[in-house]
Amino acid sequence: MDKIKVAVIGCGTIANSAHIPSYMNNSDVEIKYFCDIIPERAHAAVEKYGCGIAIEDYHDALDDPEVEAISVCTPNKAHPIITIDALRAGKHVLCEKPAARTYAEAKMMQEVQHETGKVLNIGVVNRFNTAVNKIRDLIRTGALGDIYHVYVSFRAHRSIPGLGGAFTTKEIAGGGALIDWGVHYLDIVMYCTGDPKPVTVSGQAFCKLGVDMPNYVYESMWSEMTKDLNGTYDVDDSVTGFVRTENGPTITLNGAWAQNIGKHECFIDFMGDKAGIRLTYGGNFTVWGTKDGKLWEETPEFESVDMFQNEIDSFVRCIRTGEKLPSHIDQVIITARMMQAIYDSSDAREEIKLEW
Repeated sequence: MDKIKVAVIGCGTIANSAHIPSYMNNSDVEIKYFCDIIPERAHAAVEKYGCGIAIEDYHDALDDPEVEAISVCTPNKAHPIITIDALRAGKHVLCEKPAARTYAEAKMMQEVQHETGKVLNIGVVNRFNTAVNKIRDLIRTGALGDIYHVYVSFRAHRSIPGLGGAFTTKEIAGGGALIDWGVHYLDIVMYCTGDPKPVTVSGQAFCKLGVDMPNYVYESMWSEMTKDLNGTYDVDDSVTGFVRTENGPTITLNGAWAQNIGKHECFIDFMGDKAGIRLTYGGNFTVWGTKDGKLWEETPEFESVDMFQNEIDSFVRCIRTGEKLPSHIDQVIITARMMQAIYDSSDAREEIKLEW
């Protein structure tokens, strides 16, 4: 069987740390194009990986009938534009998270996926994480009983990425801590609890600690190469919210890129009436419950697969098999709508009711 030829659109951090190496490790794939509006990045990828053609215009890849699939690894603003163009050009798409800056944009992407029938998966990579899937299995088999509430914490002391650049510019990113970090945490909750639909959402987003960019103090900064103290800072650096779901748990969230509390607290608590679980983000989990009239706890040990490799391998496989992955736009759109409602609630300073 011929290899699937792919194009990687955007050759920045996520492409080089996850998408490209994972494609290179898959024997069924050949990367034909590396595309970036900064030509040096595309050429550097060709040189580093010893394959492909460097291009600046993603349309060159879409116009090539040999290309079957693309990875969209660009800033959020370009996600819907490139994804929709690719689907209509007959290409399958893996688009990095979040799907888009707004629910309306994500909805357009979903509609075009339905129109074209091509694969559209979103890079909610934790759906391919071993620990997350084990928690999902425990919930589905009833080991935790009735999951009535989930508490989500994604809080860091001083971790605003690329201050003043694309990450902190609402026009480009769509939001800050919620849409960058919170999307992963909320998506884990949705996935593990069966993608329940949110029905009422109340939230408040804050833009506080990064506003005075010249005087923002930090120890380290992810994507510091994009920092621009003459740039823009108009996104949330912290957020809180409460969500009721249809036939599912309530969800409380507390997130911060930056807070004046010197703790890094990134975990998800699943509260069941038989047992509870705390998942440390990116790590293992512990289960607490009772057995034979005694309290007990367990931190299971198991072999984990690389979730990015699993995600890419699953994307490649579903192109051939036609299977619908958990990361399909039809599932991920629920999280997009919930995040939009949190932002809308914050702007309106009132609870938002969602109709489905």
